[in-house]
Parts: sequence; C-alpha cells; structure tokens
Amino acid sequence: MGRMRILMIAPEPFFEPRGTPFSEFHRIRALTDLGHEVDLVTYPFGTDVSMPGLRVFRALRPPFLHSVGIGPSLAKLPLDASLTLSVIRRAWSGQYDVVHSHEEGGLIGVLVAKLLRVPHLYDMHSSLPQQLSNFAFSGSRIIKGVFLLIERLMIRWSKVVIVICPALQDTVGAIDPQARVILIENAPGSGEDVPTPGQAAAVRAAHGLEATTPMVLYTGTFEAYQGLDLLFAAMAIVARQRPDARLVLAGGKPPQVQLARDQARAAGIAEVTVFSGERPASEIPAYLLAADILVSPRSRGTNTPLKIYQYLRSGRAIVATRLLTHTQVLSDDTAILTPPTPDGFAAGILDALTNPARAAGVGAQARQLAETKYSYDAYLERTRQACAALGLPAAPAAQPGIKSVKDLA
Repeated sequence: MGRMRILMIAPEPFFEPRGTPFSEFHRIRALTDLGHEVDLVTYPFGTDVSMPGLRVFRALRPPFLHSVGIGPSLAKLPLDASLTLSVIRRAWSGQYDVVHSHEEGGLIGVLVAKLLRVPHLYDMHSSLPQQLSNFAFSGSRIIKGVFLLIERLMIRWSKVVIVICPALQDTVGAIDPQARVILIENAPGSGEDVPTPGQAAAVRAAHGLEATTPMVLYTGTFEAYQGLDLLFAAMAIVARQRPDARLVLAGGKPPQVQLARDQARAAGIAEVTVFSGERPASEIPAYLLAADILVSPRSRGTNTPLKIYQYLRSGRAIVATRLLTHTQVLSDDTAILTPPTPDGFAAGILDALTNPARAAGVGAQARQLAETKYSYDAYLERTRQACAALGLPAAPAAQPGIKSVKDLA
C-alpha cells in the first residue's frame, strides 16, 4: 500500500505549547511529509493548525469545561468520553488503514482498531502509572492498578509501539517482550528555527538585561516534577557568589507564575529572577541564544524533557540533574550534570559561569550531538520504520507543508 489514511487520537489540547502536543505536532508533520493523510480527533481546546494532509476534528466540549491541565485530572473523564464518541463517529464515516493513538487515547484506539480490523499504533509519551506519582494525583493502589492494566492492554493490543525515550522502551519490554517497539526521541530538529543576534538582544532588552549580564534560562512548564523548588534554592546559593547573574524563566500559566514568584521571594531571589510567562514557540530559540546557561532541574520521572533536544541544538551550556530523565540523552561531554540537590545544582551553575572554556566545550559537543543523532532526517527515518512495521509501507516523501511550530505563531 502507498499512502495511508490514519485515524489519530490525541487526548490533549491541540495545539498548545507543551510537551505532548509538541510531540503530536511533529509526529503529524513527519507522517504527512512521508505522504500520508492524518485525520486527528482531539479535545475541543487549542490553536487551530493548518497543514497539508491533516484534518482536525474536535470533540464536543462538555458543559462548564473551558481548559484542561497537564497530567491526570477528573476533567479528563468527561473530555475522554466526548472524545470517544467523536472517534466512533469518525471511524464510522471514514475508511482508515491504521489507528494511531497518543497517551490514554490508546484505550480508545485499540478497541476502535479491532472494530475496523486495522492495525493499531500506540504512541507512548509516558507511563500512565508513573503519571500518578509525577503529578501527585493519587496514591491509591486501586487506581494505580487500573492504570497499569490499561497500559498493559494498550501495549499488548498494538501492532507497533512508539516510545520517546529508552526508559519507556524498557517499560514496554517488561510488559511484553514480543512488542514491536520503535524509539523516536522528541527531537525533530531542523535548521529553520535559527534566531538572529538581533532577536537575542531584543530578548535581553525586553527584560532589562545588559549584554554582559550572566543569564541563566529555564524554559518549559511549571509542573511540580520540573524541580523549580530545587532551582530556586540553588539560585539563592548562586546569587551570594554571583549577584550579577539573573535567572529568567520562560513558561508557566499565570496562576503558576504567581505561585513561583512567591516561592522565589521566599527563597530570597526575587531581585535576580525574571518571569517572562508562557512564550510562543517561535520566540524560544531567541531566548536560548540570549542565554549563557540553560538549566533543567527536573527531579521526578524518567522521560527526557522535550526541551533538552532544543537545548542541545542551541549550543549553549546545559546544567541538568544527574538523573535518568537526563542521562539517557546527556553525558558529561554534552552537559554539566549535578546531584539533584540545591548545593549540587548551584555548583553546576557556578562552574558554567566561572569556567567559560568548559561551558563552551560542552555546548559545542551538545550541538554536534543534536546535528547527528537528533536531526530531522533521523527522526523521519524512524517514522518510516514505524510505518513499515505496521505492514503498510510509507509512500515516497511528499512536498512538506508546515515545517516548524514557529509557523503557528
């Protein structure tokens, strides 16, 4: 078979500038670049996306719901029920070659795929039971058992499982050693997101930073597992030795930013901390270029933060906790890895600030890693492998449409 018609299920707001929606966007981009057609059924929230080969169908919005947060929540129950009805309507009206589901949408997907008698591809962005602890949603053994049962069913009833990091590859192997697993890291980098020095200078000017001010940058969500409490405690130590350094945080919803401001004030670093709020995806490359050091203090979970791949491409020095969430991608050659403690993380930041030669060296090695192992060509090739594993080989590459999330800005 040449071109595939794919029914894709995404139980997230699409598009929003956060982890899984970013991953879904790039997965769709690769599939359409390979010549396939994607009908995406998703939540009733998010920015509209126009891409050749993509049609978006939104589930009906349940009453009183206007948004949904990251991770498990009670709000997802009515949203997933509405999503299920929309998927069934789409499956009934269209003829599809494969069902491709993300996250817990795999539970809907495996059942619909069996009804349609087509293969199911499960796109595993995280382990559902692990989400309960990462987001401190529930300590109930019963709920954890239900999540584990759902995860096993989705893996065992899927013809192909895509995972985004080696830790998830191990999780799948432990559940079903015979599963067909394709590792596709969230690193669909390409050269169009190259910022200019003028854009970087504008970022600094917008936040009142001089060209010579040491800028420590964090990008991403403000969820608890990201380790912002660790970062603030470390920055308090850094500020005592380098009061000229500034911590800039690009991300966070307004209520989260306000809470983080209070935490920064309590840590005694309000004067050296800048909150820029959630930024459009198109602005982040300029923030990275403007920075001297990029930090990832994540303290929970095993998934690699999506921002790490963008950090690598920037060529800036990365300071990250020496935990599996980082070490399955980063090494001492490509980052300054530290203990997950305030003293340890502060020492890593101070090392990067006071040893520019080392900072430049790990930054250069990081960029080289991104340009080789994590290029868009490599990402596209692994997507081809996933398609081939379904028994429905990919068509020759079509003319690419949207090539970057910056086109959404």
